[in-house]
Amino acid sequence: MRIGLIGTGRIGTFHAAVLERYREVGQLVMTDADPARAVALAARIGATAAPTVDEIFTWGVDAVVITAATSAHGELIGRAARAGLPVFCEKPIALDLPGTLAALDEVDRAGTVLQLGFQRRFDAGYTAAREAVRSGRLGRLHTVRAMTSDPAPPPAAYLPLSGGLYRDCLVHDFDMLRWVTGREVTEVYATGSDAGPAMFREAGDVDTAAAVLTLDDGTLVTATATRCNGAGYDVRMELSGELDTVVVGLDDRTPVASTEPKGPPAADRPWPGFLERFAPAYEAELVAFVDVVRGERENPCDGREALHALRIAEACELSRRERRVVRMSEIAGG
Repeated sequence: MRIGLIGTGRIGTFHAAVLERYREVGQLVMTDADPARAVALAARIGATAAPTVDEIFTWGVDAVVITAATSAHGELIGRAARAGLPVFCEKPIALDLPGTLAALDEVDRAGTVLQLGFQRRFDAGYTAAREAVRSGRLGRLHTVRAMTSDPAPPPAAYLPLSGGLYRDCLVHDFDMLRWVTGREVTEVYATGSDAGPAMFREAGDVDTAAAVLTLDDGTLVTATATRCNGAGYDVRMELSGELDTVVVGLDDRTPVASTEPKGPPAADRPWPGFLERFAPAYEAELVAFVDVVRGERENPCDGREALHALRIAEACELSRRERRVVRMSEIAGG
């Protein structure tokens, strides 16, 4: 199998290394907006560098992996669809609903495969939580608490391109909320704070956010995120039911310290970032994509799943701006 990879930044480099050592991938062809970066990575891992994106589509690849800048995702998905190629794309499809819907329409018309990179669907902790909920172990689920906390803000230049904290970070929690519980969000109320570094105010974004969501069975959810969690990278989900409670992301590397006299000790090596925390999940999603291309399994996360998560993020952003409860029926694409 010959796979074309577009984008050799941090996540692209990680994905390239996974694909290059996977025995089912006979050749990996990669390109980047900075050709020298693609050449250097290809030489390091024994892959092939292509001068431009055009060669990815003319050199006879069997599938495409998109890890380019977010602004290019929609166009590249459409181009791959028109070429009849299955695509794996890191989230998001696009930064807005019109761009997302346009790309999905291209995939639908072409009848091709689009797998989105929501890597938490392949994480052992989230998978176990899903099984606990679906098996009835927790009884009636009444409360969910989700959080994503980055250890430090991204570069200032990234913020205007990120889509904002709800679309960039909390969208993962929104996807997990649906995937783990099997329920849909009916309404949200969200707020945010830009009291941190000035670059957030300058970008019209927030550095910390919180949302209260109601699911279609009445379960209540809180979801929080911050770019300024100095203790370390912290991603958790707590699910409480009438019979039991489970927590995702609580281990000896969780960056929390108890104030209780007999509480657990603080983590010696807190997670530094998302790649380290979710490395096995990132690898598993790419292995799954290769299996999908080979016709050996169903698509584990198609583009419509990404659309659902983005709609929740859109509702939260609208709620924050207008300071009101937003029902999901107000958001296009449902």
